[in-house]
Amino acid sequence: MALALAIGVSFEGGVFGVVVLLVIAALLGTAFGALSNALALVARKEESLIGAVTFLQLPLVFLSTAFMQPSLMPSWIGTVADFNPVDWAIVAGREAVGASPDWASIAGYCGLLAAFAAVCLALAVKAFGAYQKQV
Repeated sequence: MALALAIGVSFEGGVFGVVVLLVIAALLGTAFGALSNALALVARKEESLIGAVTFLQLPLVFLSTAFMQPSLMPSWIGTVADFNPVDWAIVAGREAVGASPDWASIAGYCGLLAAFAAVCLALAVKAFGAYQKQV
C-alpha cells in the first residue's frame, strides 16, 4: 500500500476500503497457506509440494479477472472465474477500493473466502492428524 501511495495511486474507497482489501488478502493467504500446509504434510517432499502448489495456483490466477476484463474473456473462463477463490478476492478487493463500493457484494465474496479458508484449515488439521499417526 505504501508503494502504491508513493507512486500516486489513490484509493477512492478510503481507509476503510484499504482495511477491507487487507482482510480479503489475509483470507486468501490463510486459505492457500493452510492448503499448502496440508499438501506438505501429505506429500512430505519439497519438490512435490512446489509442483502441486504451482499446478494449483497458477491456473487459478490465469483463470480469473486478474489480467483480463470479464467482457473480454471467453465465456468458459468467465464461468470458471465465478467459482474461483482468487477471482473472488480480486473482484472484492477492486470493489472495496473503488469509488462507490457495493458492500453487500464485498461481504458476499468475503463470506465465500472465509468458507474456503475454513475448508482449507480443516484439511490442514486433518492432514496434521494423519501425519501425527504415522510418526
